[in-house]
Amino acid sequence: MSAPPLTRGLLGTGDPSLVAHLATHGPLPHGGHPTSFAGELTGRGGAGFPTARKLASVADAARAARVPAVVVGNGGEGEPAAAKDATLLARSPHLVLDGLQLAARAVGADTVVLAAGRHQLAGLDRALGERGDRERVRLVGLPDRFLAGEETALVAAVDGGPSLPRGKVPPVWQRGVQGRPTLVQNVETLARLALLARGDGAAGHTLVTRHVAGRADVAEVPLGARLAAVLPLDAGTQAVLVGGYHGSWLPAAVAAELTLERSSLASVGASLGAGVLAALPADRCGVRETAAVVGYLAAQSAGQCGPCLNGLPRIATALELLARPGPRRPQLLADLERWSGLVVGRGACTHPDGSVRLVASALRVFAPELDAHAAGWCTAAPGARPFLPVPGGAR
Repeated sequence: MSAPPLTRGLLGTGDPSLVAHLATHGPLPHGGHPTSFAGELTGRGGAGFPTARKLASVADAARAARVPAVVVGNGGEGEPAAAKDATLLARSPHLVLDGLQLAARAVGADTVVLAAGRHQLAGLDRALGERGDRERVRLVGLPDRFLAGEETALVAAVDGGPSLPRGKVPPVWQRGVQGRPTLVQNVETLARLALLARGDGAAGHTLVTRHVAGRADVAEVPLGARLAAVLPLDAGTQAVLVGGYHGSWLPAAVAAELTLERSSLASVGASLGAGVLAALPADRCGVRETAAVVGYLAAQSAGQCGPCLNGLPRIATALELLARPGPRRPQLLADLERWSGLVVGRGACTHPDGSVRLVASALRVFAPELDAHAAGWCTAAPGARPFLPVPGGAR
């Protein structure tokens, strides 16, 4: 049996009030266990883990430990090119809060937290006030850093410490906030859970942030949609970034043939990740854009392990040199590839892996541009403005 169609969606009418929410979606049904209607829903935070299994794992861990679980809604969208979670929290906060309520019911939680950027807390506090939930849901403001939404960094922030990643053993679903089994769930996943509870076909759709020359927006689209139908591609599009700054560059012709389904993207080594789709215009330099992003990623690392402390800065420096047209050290490209391979799987978190995934894809897709740079010229238009957003203007 096919899933019911999506009829109301996540982004609503633009009115974030509880009155508008109830008029659009109606009250949250009280019947049914969330694991029973989560169905095929997978996490929208990047990992794509089945939501029902995650709920069941945390509930089982809490029962085994004989302590109440903790639920944390993750709105820590540190990805500079992504805006889907921030848009959702601004436009439809009550769907997220409904989802938190359902998740707490599913895992037997007595502590519920919603973590988001500090600039979003005032709006979320108003939403909690409308519901009379200020005593039941704790708001935690996160720093504006790339790793702030990483699962273990988020737990550290909720516990009152610095927002820094830690080792993955034990996992947070076994020992997270206050040492208790903790469910960390992306806010989009929570909102989709709230739609599924109402019989809406939310599992087959996703939010994406789309970047084309001169503009960016957030849209809700079917997972089965062709990428070329979601992201405007024209004859001048030279490459597509899929998944954000821990994602992959794809040649435009390859991207145009894909759908947003996990299996389709995986067939070319990509994933939707942070939900970012960016069409690189013909007048920009993909090597220069990647070098700026990787420089930012290196600066955003926690600096707690060798791959981030030493590897990423060295990789970023090499990319910056490759982004400059002109003669280069003969071994520079080979060194960059070797250094990238050395950091994979060796970090305390996956930040080095995601960063070099972007680098490896750029070296493949922009190989002709690298050759042009080595010959002393760049194909980008003189004075072309940066395409991808990099905080602080690092270029």
